[in-house]
Amino acid sequence: MRRALPEGVTMADRWPKSAVLAVAALVLVAVTPASAQTRGGEGAVTLPPGDGRDLVAVACSQCHGLNVITAMRNGLSGWRDHVYNMVLRGAQLTPREADTALTYLTANFGPGQQLPPPKPVALPAGPAKELVETRCGLCHDLERLTIVKRSQREWNEVVAAMFERFGAPAPDEARKIAAYLGAQFGSD
Repeated sequence: MRRALPEGVTMADRWPKSAVLAVAALVLVAVTPASAQTRGGEGAVTLPPGDGRDLVAVACSQCHGLNVITAMRNGLSGWRDHVYNMVLRGAQLTPREADTALTYLTANFGPGQQLPPPKPVALPAGPAKELVETRCGLCHDLERLTIVKRSQREWNEVVAAMFERFGAPAPDEARKIAAYLGAQFGSD
């Protein structure tokens, strides 16, 4: 005979969070098509082992492939900005889980960690193409520039945010880069 749960208590409250997370990870791997985990048939993206790996895999892959994470390099403050932004957009992380994810991301995808081999990306010719390749390519896979369409105002904001948060590129270079990105990958 089943006993009723006390008022206000759900089954989820009775399961340890680690058990719920493990079941969610198994279900996610079983039901998520490979195309949702990777982009363009590039093969499975694997995350390095460590405390927080499964948490990051489950929480982040709800909205985008893991290649977004593996193609970035940020310090603690940069990853904190990304994680908090994702939580505001709906990522299901408690404060403790967010701290675990931050520690994992910084240790495995922080400054000095080797980027995965870049895919050959041929950017269109134009003023500041070389700046984009050298400056943006330090921290990002250039493919992410080619698949996103943004208005010129949005490109200005993105490049300005890179300058403000991470010190790259210099202000005159930032204007040239934003103009190039708007001209080549703009939505206007």
